Amino acid sequence: MWTRYAALGDSFTEGLMDVTGPEGRHVGWADRVAASLARVSPDLEYVNLAVRGKLIGQVVEEQVPIACDLKPDLVTLAAGVNDALRRTYDVHASATHMENAVRLLSGTGAEVVLFAFGDPSRRSSVMKSVSGRIAKANEATHAIAERYGCRVVDFWGCAVFDDDRYWDEDRLHLSPAGHELAARAALSTLGQGDDSWRTPQPTPAPLPAWRRAGGHAAWVGGHFGPWIGRRLRGRSSGDGIEAKRPAWGPPPPDAYAVNQP
Repeated sequence: MWTRYAALGDSFTEGLMDVTGPEGRHVGWADRVAASLARVSPDLEYVNLAVRGKLIGQVVEEQVPIACDLKPDLVTLAAGVNDALRRTYDVHASATHMENAVRLLSGTGAEVVLFAFGDPSRRSSVMKSVSGRIAKANEATHAIAERYGCRVVDFWGCAVFDDDRYWDEDRLHLSPAGHELAARAALSTLGQGDDSWRTPQPTPAPLPAWRRAGGHAAWVGGHFGPWIGRRLRGRSSGDGIEAKRPAWGPPPPDAYAVNQP
């Protein structure tokens, strides 16, 4: 069993939009995985180097060397969605960054877990172009995982994530329930749970058209517009943000561990 777990990536791994933890930062699926693993490995140490808004090249440049120096025996690496959101996305460059990261991390003896992300067009037709980019990124991820013997947490085609209750109102980050679901998926991939997380939950009746239209307008003004504004100014949501758990320490309290069904 693992004794030193390092989580690398962007806002997904930082835990944005989950509940606020004892450090005053969002908890997130990786924190929940660490708390869950501590139940079977009481001496587990944990770092979370993820920072919101990071591109995969930045993750490789800024987080991977630190992780290698820390010598973890388990690493989760989830990055690339921020790249895929850009029209200038280059799948070959992104895959090269990913492979470089995996090669360096695997070279330390760590077990590396990668992520194949879900299809955003299942929830929004606006994201159809991004869907194709993510599909290509996932293909590269699976190829890299096979080459280096990595496990992959695969969200592609999972209908369970079509449920709006698993997403924050910004439609990009997971809700607290979504982070718990992602933690269950990661634990299942690690052999610490089953695949029941894939089963969709009963959904409420759909909202009337006028309510959906109002929701779209609120999203554009409150989330999409500000995101475009940051892009035009060359700014990132991660500017000035530091990793919430940059040094080895105990995982979050057991209250954040996942209770498997």
